[in-house]
Amino acid sequence: MLRVRDLSVSFGGVMPLDDVTFELPDGVCGLVGPNGAGKTTFFNVLSGFVRPSAGAVEADGTSLLSMAPHRRARWGLRRTFQQEQVVHSLSAYDNVRIAADEVGAAGDQVREALAFVGLDDAQRRGRHLTMLERRLTEIARSVVGRPRLVLLDEPGAGLAEEETERLVALIRKIPERFGAQVILVDHDMELVSAVCGNTVVLDFGRVIALGPTADVLSDEHVKRAYLGTEEVV
Repeated sequence: MLRVRDLSVSFGGVMPLDDVTFELPDGVCGLVGPNGAGKTTFFNVLSGFVRPSAGAVEADGTSLLSMAPHRRARWGLRRTFQQEQVVHSLSAYDNVRIAADEVGAAGDQVREALAFVGLDDAQRRGRHLTMLERRLTEIARSVVGRPRLVLLDEPGAGLAEEETERLVALIRKIPERFGAQVILVDHDMELVSAVCGNTVVLDFGRVIALGPTADVLSDEHVKRAYLGTEEVV
């Protein structure tokens, strides 16, 4: 369970997050909204890259904001980024091993994470991996070493339809396999609909909808603010 209370961030008078309050249950949940809505800022607050001006965030009853960023990683916070972080000069295995070293995970956990995502040849260097394989490598980095809260920032970007289907199946398995809650940010509403039980929508730094994903994506306010007038199915 992720609980966010009165969370605000101010950048020189601009409020990318403005008194945000919501709760998301365990499992896979979505965080959506138009560009500039505050989604990445929210992930940056949880990761420790941005210090909020007010508010609190609890995950499984633990205050995340009271921990230093490196302690959040050791606690079990994992994250991917909009811009891929795969090091092209290193093998897929070594890319995941670096993440494992940062959180104190062992070699068998690296192999477990790679097996989970289904990378057949983890010794190939990042520059030789396909877009899907690089995404899978990043998912492996995000689940290595007993994750508790996994933040996925547009993992489906640049993937073909059949590749997205593989990603959907993988994301769905994370909570059951690792016991971690997953928060997904993505502009692909079909992906969000396929994997997220509940979704929160931000617009101009404020929550405009929260609840079961199908209900949220059919909400008229959400359609006007973000999705347009066509129904999302």
